[in-house]
Amino acid sequence: MKHQETARSEWGLVNMAEYIEFKKSNCKNCYKCIRHCPVKSIRFSGDLASVIPDECILCGQCYVVCPQNAKQIVDETEIVDVLLKGSAPVIASVAPSFTAYFEGTDILGMENALKKLGFAAAEETARGATMVKNEYEELTREENRDIIITSCCHTVNLLIEKYYPDLIGCLAPVLTPLAAHSREIKSRNKGAKTVFIGPCLSKKDEAAADGVDAALTFEEISEMFEKAGIEVGGKAENDGSGRARLFPLSGGILDSMIYKNPDYTYFVIDGMEKCKYALNDIREGKLHRCFIEMSACEGSCIGGPIMEKHRNRPLRNYQYVKSYAGENDFKVPSSEEMGVGAEYSPIESNKEIPTEKQISEILRQMGKFKPSDELNCGTCGYDTCREKAVAVYQGKAEINMCLPFLMEKSERFTNSILDNTPNGILVVNEFFEIQQINKAALDMLHVNNRSDVLGDPLIRIMNPKDFMDVLNNNAAVINKRDYYAEFDRYLELTIVHDHVSNNLIGIFRDFTKEEKSRKGREDMSRQTIETADKVVDKQMRIVQEIASLLGETAAETKIALTKLKESISDEEHK
Repeated sequence: MKHQETARSEWGLVNMAEYIEFKKSNCKNCYKCIRHCPVKSIRFSGDLASVIPDECILCGQCYVVCPQNAKQIVDETEIVDVLLKGSAPVIASVAPSFTAYFEGTDILGMENALKKLGFAAAEETARGATMVKNEYEELTREENRDIIITSCCHTVNLLIEKYYPDLIGCLAPVLTPLAAHSREIKSRNKGAKTVFIGPCLSKKDEAAADGVDAALTFEEISEMFEKAGIEVGGKAENDGSGRARLFPLSGGILDSMIYKNPDYTYFVIDGMEKCKYALNDIREGKLHRCFIEMSACEGSCIGGPIMEKHRNRPLRNYQYVKSYAGENDFKVPSSEEMGVGAEYSPIESNKEIPTEKQISEILRQMGKFKPSDELNCGTCGYDTCREKAVAVYQGKAEINMCLPFLMEKSERFTNSILDNTPNGILVVNEFFEIQQINKAALDMLHVNNRSDVLGDPLIRIMNPKDFMDVLNNNAAVINKRDYYAEFDRYLELTIVHDHVSNNLIGIFRDFTKEEKSRKGREDMSRQTIETADKVVDKQMRIVQEIASLLGETAAETKIALTKLKESISDEEHK
């Protein structure tokens, strides 16, 4: 269906990617959105996520599951404010799940609240649903269709148009309840503007395509009520009408249909994965003569993204909607009178499919050289490593989104640093069990292999007292020098406590050569002093003999030789 001119198009909201905004500052690269996206229509580039418009089916799962609230549904309240200030009457089409979101209110309570905002009137989208279900009954009476899939869910329609174009013939050629109701409102109220209010993200795109002037989520209208200080009152009472109010429940479409052709098998399918399984079965020719009520959300519309995010209480929601629905149909124009027929057509994608050689090359870049390397851990969001490789080729994913690849790369980098530093590194946990030890430490502590000591108590290879003192006293050991007789080494030890991992990190510097060199210099100095002493003693005897002859310089000579001896001794202690 082509986009029609509405107030929304004047604001540029005709591209479905614009219905989901990504807050770059909030995104933490957890890839949860891509893991839950049923069609993998999210691109990661520069560690930031964005929607791929041609592939998105607006299911809203990325919005629901994002733990950082980095995905936001585009707000259309400003558009509605402008409409309400205009001269044309604005009439709200309220999705039947409203009674669940607003906890048991009825359409009169909603209308009163909406009129306070400036709406001219409010009606139930279930009126359009009544026309749609009447047309479904007519389709089954004709008996010329093998498979009929309901067209009420815009996300399901997009799924078929984009990913199962060969099955478009199975999609019921009928307008959605929103489109049918909007058309009916405007036929009765010339020049009126229509605003849809509901639990669904995809209705924003559907509204733009079907001449609806704006679409608000329940969350948006709630914010407008709160800002204006308006409370939604009224208690829903079953007035006997509104059988189509059951539409937001799983199986609600079938329950609202009065006529069912016995030649058809009637199915209810909700949830994207089950929808895809069913469509695959149809594609493979495994299903025939079926009428399928198909909804993208688990539990149908009461499990829509806005409901799931803000009112996730399926049993209560079901109860509210079920109790409000009546046994009789709304009085609506006939489908022939309103013309609720629709045509759906394939939406082509420009995705390039890589060759086997190109996929293999990308897998190699990811560190996947053989099938056993393809762990399929799913952390990146893709079901298989090959699927991820295809996404990399198409520019949707990055090589470094692979957790095993990053871990291996980080481990190689860390090990490279640890194994090439001359300092010994020893890491123990709070139970003084060895967690990591590098090559230098293995050599210093006389350990043959890492595997011989990893996980073992530290006491097995050395006295753990210094490590215990650091943990107990919460004070680091800095550059403590000592002789370790068991290793015949002089080691300088620094121990710090990493409070995040609760590990103790010991850094050893071997200064054995330095210490032995110092001791060698001390021995040489001592030998020099001893030699000097002998020379002094010998010279003193000679001086005394000379002095007996010269008489006057003996004292001066003794002083000079004594200073020489002291100088040598001072040099030793420097």
